Amino acid sequence: MGEAVEWEFFEVLEPASQRIPFVFNSPHSGRHYPQFFLDQSRLDPHSIRRSEDHFVDELFRSATFLGAPLLRAHFPRAFLDVNREPYELDPRMFDGALPPHANISSMRVAGGLGTVPRLVAENMEIYRGRFPVEQALERIETIYKPYHATLRKLIARTHVEFGMSILIDCHSMPGNVHLPGSGHRPDFIIGDRYGTSAAAELSRVAVELLEQLGYAVARNKPYAGGFITEHYGRPTRGLHALQIEINRGLYVDEATLIKKPGFAALEADLATFIAALARHVEDFGAYLPLAAE
Repeated sequence: MGEAVEWEFFEVLEPASQRIPFVFNSPHSGRHYPQFFLDQSRLDPHSIRRSEDHFVDELFRSATFLGAPLLRAHFPRAFLDVNREPYELDPRMFDGALPPHANISSMRVAGGLGTVPRLVAENMEIYRGRFPVEQALERIETIYKPYHATLRKLIARTHVEFGMSILIDCHSMPGNVHLPGSGHRPDFIIGDRYGTSAAAELSRVAVELLEQLGYAVARNKPYAGGFITEHYGRPTRGLHALQIEINRGLYVDEATLIKKPGFAALEADLATFIAALARHVEDFGAYLPLAAE
């Protein structure tokens, strides 16, 4: 990674045995910031965490006790974003030429949020200056590609064993997010790429179960799902993918990054949600592929 460094990029938390056709993924909750990366950055160690999905891997750790694997990143989103195409890269960030297959003109690149991000938040530049393009490509080869290979294996294993696979891509959103055109602040947003990444019934039940727990829930707006949801969701083949965004204001002080007293209660509610969604799939899962929109 441009430096001699030893650290575990990601890990799979496996259940004693997989009992439900779910795979959980937390790609943005990594909080290991290598010193060489901090040295490259103009941000202090606190500010650089602005794009992190704080503690989302902990909020969903009950998934393993309920019988599903959880893949979680240790690398931070500011370092590498695996919820992007592999080569969404901004040439202005690097010394050296990008490969011809790089996507340099996507909206996400323009917004500073490519595979190797330029920003952690609006007007918050990560890097002091350009750095060698080889470093960016090395992150893709040594972290991005193995991460997605691991995720594909988990999904394929689940699909073979259960005849279907349901990927739950776990994220958080800032506490001040409003629904478009209103002052309403949702607690959760369920994203299914406007009905293309998962059966409509699965999305409907996910929203309903969270509402029954007392939460305000929206669907697809303003977050419909990113590359992971779009790439792995093939509902007509029994491969479903839902993105879940949790309002950080529910569980963490966004200024201090200290967990709020309600953290444990939210974690317990998510365990209840996962168990109820799994029961629904067990009872009605055979109909899910037919319900895709």
